[in-house]
Amino acid sequence: MSEINGRDIEEIIEEMTPIEKALLLSGRDFWFTRGIKKFGIKPYMMTDGPHGIRKQSQEKGAELNESVPATCFPPACTMASTWDTALIEETGARIGAEAKAEHVSVVLGPGANIKRHPSGGRNFEYLSEDPLLSGECAAALIRGIQSQGVGACVKHFAFNNQETGRMHISAVVDERAMREIYLASFETAVKKGKPRTMMCAYNKVNGTFCCESSDILTDILRNQWGYEGYVMSDWGASNDRTKGVPAGLELEMPGGSAQQVYKIAEAVESGKISREEIDTAARRMLTVYSQIERYTDGKIYSYDKAEHHNFSVKAATEGAVLLKNDGQLPLEKDEKIVVIGELFEIPRYQGNGSSLIKSHIVVTPKEAFDARKANYTYAKGYSVETDKPSSALEAAAVAAVNAAKGAKVLYFIGLTKFYESEGFDREHINLPKNQLETLSKVLETGAEVTVLLYGGAPVAMPFADKAKAIFNMYLPGQGVGEAAYKLIYGGVNPSGKLAETYPLAIEDVPSAPYFPMSYPTVEYRESIFVGYRYFASAKKPVLFPFGYGLSYTKFEYSDLSLESADGTVTASFTLKNVGKVAGKEIVQLYAGQRAPKVFKAAYELKAFEKVALEAGEEKRVTLTIANDSLKYYDVSLKRYVVENGVYNIFVGASSEDLYLTGEVEIADGEDVVSPYDNGKIADYLSLNGTFSDEGFKEVLKNEIPPRDYVKFPFDRETALRETKTRLLGRIILKVLAVGIKLVIRDKSENGELMRDFMRHLMVDTPLAASAFTSGGTLPEAAAEGLILLLNGKRMKGISKILKGMNAERKMNANLKKQENFERPV
Repeated sequence: MSEINGRDIEEIIEEMTPIEKALLLSGRDFWFTRGIKKFGIKPYMMTDGPHGIRKQSQEKGAELNESVPATCFPPACTMASTWDTALIEETGARIGAEAKAEHVSVVLGPGANIKRHPSGGRNFEYLSEDPLLSGECAAALIRGIQSQGVGACVKHFAFNNQETGRMHISAVVDERAMREIYLASFETAVKKGKPRTMMCAYNKVNGTFCCESSDILTDILRNQWGYEGYVMSDWGASNDRTKGVPAGLELEMPGGSAQQVYKIAEAVESGKISREEIDTAARRMLTVYSQIERYTDGKIYSYDKAEHHNFSVKAATEGAVLLKNDGQLPLEKDEKIVVIGELFEIPRYQGNGSSLIKSHIVVTPKEAFDARKANYTYAKGYSVETDKPSSALEAAAVAAVNAAKGAKVLYFIGLTKFYESEGFDREHINLPKNQLETLSKVLETGAEVTVLLYGGAPVAMPFADKAKAIFNMYLPGQGVGEAAYKLIYGGVNPSGKLAETYPLAIEDVPSAPYFPMSYPTVEYRESIFVGYRYFASAKKPVLFPFGYGLSYTKFEYSDLSLESADGTVTASFTLKNVGKVAGKEIVQLYAGQRAPKVFKAAYELKAFEKVALEAGEEKRVTLTIANDSLKYYDVSLKRYVVENGVYNIFVGASSEDLYLTGEVEIADGEDVVSPYDNGKIADYLSLNGTFSDEGFKEVLKNEIPPRDYVKFPFDRETALRETKTRLLGRIILKVLAVGIKLVIRDKSENGELMRDFMRHLMVDTPLAASAFTSGGTLPEAAAEGLILLLNGKRMKGISKILKGMNAERKMNANLKKQENFERPV
C-alpha cells in the first residue's frame, strides 16, 4: 500500500477537499508541481530532456532560457542508430544521475513519436520510422532514467508527427495505422519501460484533442496497456480541464492559473467531473509522488562529469553510420590530409528547441584533431551563418586541395541551426547551397573526398556517387570532435545503422503530398506504409535503406534454420566476421505474409541484435519472435488478429540486404475476411504513390473531414499568426517579438537559437493556449477577453480581461494559503 509521510494514500484522498485534489492536478509554475501544506506534500521539479538535463536555473535574476550545465549526450536520432538497447539504458542511467544531482524528480523524455516524413522539424528528437525499434529504444532509456529513482516522461502521446500547426491541427488517421504504427511505439515503451509519467500531445486526433481523448488516455493507455502512472499535458496543450480530467489527463503544465484549479473543483461540485474521476486522478498523482525521488533528506548527489563525457563520446561512435567507403577509410594516423568546412570548427552536435542543452564542454573536431596532432591543412570553405555561396571561400578551399598534391580530403557538411528545429518543419531535404557548391568544386579537382555529414534527419546527397566515403555522424552530442577522430582514424570500428530511410527524392515519400498540411487537418493517407514498409512493398529504390550501415570489416551470413512451435518462431543462423579487424554487426529479422487477404507491408522488422565478433570469429545467432508479433489490427473486429498462412522470414543486414530467407506456416491463427472493398482501395494494393479520396475513405471507414474553416471571427483555436489581419493582432505580435528579446538576453549561440525557437512557438500558439502556456500570467478568462477584442468587441473584451485578471488575483491569494512552497534546492 502506497504511503506519503506515513499516511495511506486512500486515507489522504478521503480527507481532501475538491480544491485540494484540484491543486494536485495543476502545476505551480513552469517547472514545479504544487504542494499542499495540510498533508506535507511538497512541490517537485521536472525538466526538459531527452538527451540530457535542461534544468532552468533557479538562481535569482536568471533568464528564461538560462539552464544549468549538463552533459549533452547524443540525441535520439543518433542513439537509435546504435540499435543497442543496453547502451541506451546506460545513457538513461547517466541522465537520471544528473537529474538527481540537480534535485530534479521527472525528466521529460524520451520522445517515442514515429518519423512519418523526413522533413519533420523534431525528427532529431525522435527515434525511428519503425515502431519496434522506436519502442525498444524508448523503453531502454526509461529504464535507465528510472533506475536512479527519477521519473521518466514519454512524449508526445500521440500523433505529434509535424511541427506545422502542432498546437491545434487534427491528425486524420485510420485505425490500423494508429494501432500498428503510431501507437505501437508507445505501447512497447509503456509495457517494457513502465514510465512514471506520460505527456499528451498538443494536437487532435480525428477531431478530438489528445488531452481530451478518453479513447487514447483511458481505453488504450490504461485499460489495454495497463499503464499505472499519470498523464501530464504538453506545455499549454490542455484545452478544457473539465473534459481532460474525465478523459484521463491528470496534470496540467505549466499550470500556475488559479482559475484552472477552481474550474476543476467547480466541475466536481456540479457533477461534470465525478467524484470517482477526481479521486482517480488524485490517486495517480499521489502514487507517482510516493515513487519518485523528492530530495527531502537534504542529501547532496553528484556524478563524474569526465566519465559522462567519455561515455557520450562512446555513444556517438556507436551511433555514427558509415554509408559508403571505397577503401578510403580508416585513415593512417600520420598521413597528410586536407580538412574543409566550418563545421570542423563550429560543429552541429544537438538539435534546437526545448531540448537544447547547455553543455559542460564541447570538444570540436578541430580541437580533437589538434590535441592528437593530426597532420592536416584546413580551409573554411563556407560559413555556417548563411547558405549563400562565397567565391572567395570556395577558391581558398580548392587552392588548399590543389596545394596538397593528392592528399585525401575530409569535407564537413551538414544542416545548420537555421535548417532544423522544434517549432517548424523543413521545406525540403537539401543541404545548404554554399556547402554543396564548395563540395562540388572540391570534387571537380579529382581529390579523394570523405564526407562527414551532420544533422538530425535525412538529406539529399547529390555528391553520393562522387565521394569516396560518406560518414553520417548525425548529431553526436558534446563529444562531437573526439567521436569523429576515433572513427576516421580507426580507433573505433563503425557499427551504427540507419533507423530511418534516406529517400532519393522527397517526392518519393508516400506522405509527401500530405505533409505538412496546415490547420485544420493533416491526412495520414499512406496508412501503414511508413518508411521502409512503403519502399520495400512498392519496390521503390532509395538512397540508403532502413537498417543500413557499413563497417571496416565484413560479415557473412549462412545456414539459416527455422522452427515454429509453441506459439513462437525461432531463427538460427551463423554469422562470421570474415574481415581482418574486430567489429559489430546489427542482425535484423523481418517477416511478411506471402498472400494476405488484407493489405500489408511486404515485410516488417520483428527482431534485431547487435553482435560483436573478433576477426575470423563466427557465432550461432538465435532470434525468437512470438506468433503474436505477426498480428495486424482488424478494423471490423476491433482487435488484433494473426492471419493464418505462409510467412516469409528474412535475415540480413538491412531492410534491403536480406541474405537468408525461409518460410513458416501459421495455422493456429485465424482465417480472416478483408474488411475493405478492394475495388476502392486499389491505391493501397498497387502502391503507385497516390492515395485517392475514395481509397482513403474506405481505409478510414469514415468521411474525410473538410479542409475549410472560418478564419474570422477569431476563436479559441485561431493561431496568433492569423491575427495579423487586425491592427491589434499586429501590435500583439510586435510586442511578443520585443518581449522575447528582452526576456532572453543571452548573447551566445544558445540564446540566439532559443529566441528563434520561441518566435516560431509564439506565433503558432492558438489564442486559448496562450493562457495555458503563460503560467498564470494570462488566465483563461482574460484570453477569452482578448479574443473578443480581436473580433472588434472592445467593451466586452476589456471587461472580460479586467474581470478575469481580478478573479485570478483573488483565487490565487486563497490557494496560496493552502499551498506548500518548500522546494528542493
